[in-house]
Amino acid sequence: MPIRIPDDLPARKTLEAEGVVVMDSSRAARQDIRPLRIGLLNLMPNKERTETQFSRLIGATPLQIDMTLVRITDHKSKNTAEDYLKTFYKTWDEVKQETFDGFIVTGAPIAHIPYEEVQYWKEMVEIMAWTKTNVHQTMFICWGAQAALHHIHGVKRYRMEKKAFGVFRHKIVNPRAPSLRGLSDSPMIPVSRYNDIDRTSLNKDLEILIDNDEIGICMLADKKRRALYMLNHLEYDNRSLADEYDRDVKAGLNPELPRNLFPNGDPTAEPENRWRSHAHLLFQNWINEIYQTTPFRLEDIGG
Repeated sequence: MPIRIPDDLPARKTLEAEGVVVMDSSRAARQDIRPLRIGLLNLMPNKERTETQFSRLIGATPLQIDMTLVRITDHKSKNTAEDYLKTFYKTWDEVKQETFDGFIVTGAPIAHIPYEEVQYWKEMVEIMAWTKTNVHQTMFICWGAQAALHHIHGVKRYRMEKKAFGVFRHKIVNPRAPSLRGLSDSPMIPVSRYNDIDRTSLNKDLEILIDNDEIGICMLADKKRRALYMLNHLEYDNRSLADEYDRDVKAGLNPELPRNLFPNGDPTAEPENRWRSHAHLLFQNWINEIYQTTPFRLEDIGG
């Protein structure tokens, strides 16, 4: 499938090397179809790695996708050069009058901060309201999911006794959900979080789709708001958890070994990817559902 991203985006070379069909602007202009517009609000410090992970999954369908990279307007990134952001990203202020078929809000490494004390919380509140009126389907990931569940539904979160870290077997609660078509009954899913949500605080608008008895809910759906809330990380690549472990080791944090990641529990071995197929299925199902239900005219989205 062709995905259209900025011609000079560093992620482009990685995707092309993996066989993902990346379309340039001139070729896209010659095709007499309306591509799906997908926005990615990237809150992660390593922008390039995150945009590559999501582009890889979005680019695995037979539909043409225009992906727009979005960032918080006034937040100063400590890990990504401002020139890079200005070249490849639009600010929230620049896109808030636009409409999107799909929109993804990533996680952010700020789970220890109360929501209302997050520097860009006011803008996040505006964005969450905007997804109801200007976006057909939204997917909130990790911290983005917890923040949306808190603000929109009043769902409570709490600190777990220890970090959920590794690749955990989950159970599919509703195999008939459109987003879960084709997933196995017990998919392995990467997890990296200190917080869990209190399931007793869920309201009737939320349906649990994927669950785990040990580490909590993985994914919920809100049909009324056309939203998915994914608390874990199917988008992760082979080394995401391993690099996080190595970083914490070097920082002297004495982290536990991520569960079910390294062959024979050997951190010097290359991690095994046990979730790739489920990641592709989830995103293909999500995009297919968008394609089947989104209005043809962009101006009708959100009505």
